[in-house]
Amino acid sequence: MKLLVIGGSAGGASTAARVRRLNEEAEITIFEKGRDVSFSNCSLPYYTGGVVESSEDLIMMFPEDFKAKHNIDVYTQTEVLKINRAEKTITVKDLKNGETRNEAYDKLVLATGTEPVMPGSIEGIHSPHVFTIRNVVDIERLQAKLDEESTKNIAVVGGGFIGVEVAENLRKIGKEVTLIEGTKQILAPYDYDMVQILHKELDDNGITLHVSATVTAIESKQVKAVKDGKEFTVAADAVVMAVGARPKTELAKDAGLEIGTTGGIWVDHNYRTSDADIYAVGDAIESYNMLAHAPGRIALAGPAQRQARAAADHICGMYTTNKGYIGSSCIKVFGKNAACTGLNEREAKRLGYSYDSVMIFPMDRVGLMPGANYMVFKLVFEIPTGRILGAQAIGTGECDKRVDVIAAMITMGGRLEDLKELELCYAPPFSTAKDVVNLAALVALNVLNGRIKQVHVDKVRELVEQGAYIIDVRGAGELKTGHLKGAHHIPLNELRDRLDEIPRDIPVYLHCRSSQRSYYAACTLIENGFTNVYNISGSFLGISLYEYFNDKTQGREPIVTQYNFE
Repeated sequence: MKLLVIGGSAGGASTAARVRRLNEEAEITIFEKGRDVSFSNCSLPYYTGGVVESSEDLIMMFPEDFKAKHNIDVYTQTEVLKINRAEKTITVKDLKNGETRNEAYDKLVLATGTEPVMPGSIEGIHSPHVFTIRNVVDIERLQAKLDEESTKNIAVVGGGFIGVEVAENLRKIGKEVTLIEGTKQILAPYDYDMVQILHKELDDNGITLHVSATVTAIESKQVKAVKDGKEFTVAADAVVMAVGARPKTELAKDAGLEIGTTGGIWVDHNYRTSDADIYAVGDAIESYNMLAHAPGRIALAGPAQRQARAAADHICGMYTTNKGYIGSSCIKVFGKNAACTGLNEREAKRLGYSYDSVMIFPMDRVGLMPGANYMVFKLVFEIPTGRILGAQAIGTGECDKRVDVIAAMITMGGRLEDLKELELCYAPPFSTAKDVVNLAALVALNVLNGRIKQVHVDKVRELVEQGAYIIDVRGAGELKTGHLKGAHHIPLNELRDRLDEIPRDIPVYLHCRSSQRSYYAACTLIENGFTNVYNISGSFLGISLYEYFNDKTQGREPIVTQYNFE
């Protein structure tokens, strides 16, 4: 069998290597248009911050390594111009000498990846001080600009994973960084209430963040943008464009292969295209979202690796299954770790799910252990089934571990009752006996079963402005560190003695620091005949984190006397 692979990054290289492990006799060749193959795309931003010391360290394997270790031929700086399906050949061009030739195949794999989106509406977008980050050459080019003494101010356009990681690393080496995002938040997989924590983290570390802003022009020393109908400028000696990527499908289209409804290359459950001898994997394809029950696209290294293995197995005559993807990812933003999986509330609503969510602020390990801190954890679940739909976590501890548990539960069809009973490892330096994920399930079950009614932090401003009856059940000392304007102070340990002060004919809203004591208070009121009681999910910590960034950047009147993030 002669296997040709177009594209030498994660998907292509992994497919080729897996086929070799299954078939020693196969003739395998990889063609890569760029200079390098098998490089760590996800690590590119960390080269600018000095975490990765050498650009060469970003390259996992060189062509000679593929030949020596796997007997795979690799041709870099070689562009595939055409797929000739009738003849089962491809036309390739050596970019070093300009020569073209045809190569025959029995099986062909497309791992063409994506290309950066470069909006033509932005004047000056192709200026020499505008950069994208898709490969090692790109990052070396950017680094050369950063090394110039005159490069002090950097504008990063786009608040996705790459944009945020680049902004963080540029700030860490002392650059003045402005991050401009067109929507109202960075990092779309996170809900708006959760991402405010990361907005604050960027702001706290000296990054100027503009959301809901559109770049209109790039000039030699500045960027022009518009927000709320008003133009503003940002100093910029260099500009990094990170507004997204589109699948590279030209070869597939020209060959008459089917393109999916999402714009990626259509593949079946074995990653075969509409031509049975041509497979496709990685960022260029249309996959299947198992929660949306619909086609989708996912540009992550983990799914690409799994797709590659499945395609290789099928090429070699092995049975494969394809359950689709749920979308799991994590990111570090200065001192915060963040992770997410499955559906956020916005997606659950768009897809028509009946759902609810809970937000909790538990300790990530036993409180007296060094490094113990709270973790913000959000769990999204289906009503009335209790099926787990998604989760998000932000903190200083192991957010990825908790979200990985939820990802496994979603993949296995887990429900809240399953999560409640899930047995996990415990020792004080690592977690609590009732882990974050177990606690989230317990809180969610209280909501699902109608034991407790709740209101989310995004509704609190409206409640305060309307003069709703809100009770703060924290202690007197905590009150001095900030409280909701207009809230009534009844400490939890005084609540039973002061029931006569609380109205029974209007809704009563309760909060503490993290929602635990206010939950106890809600139970007390309910057991004493109160019927219209709500616990504020996230409580004062959640309110402070939700309100802070918008208060600061919009100049609006705070609903708290003082923010408290501890």
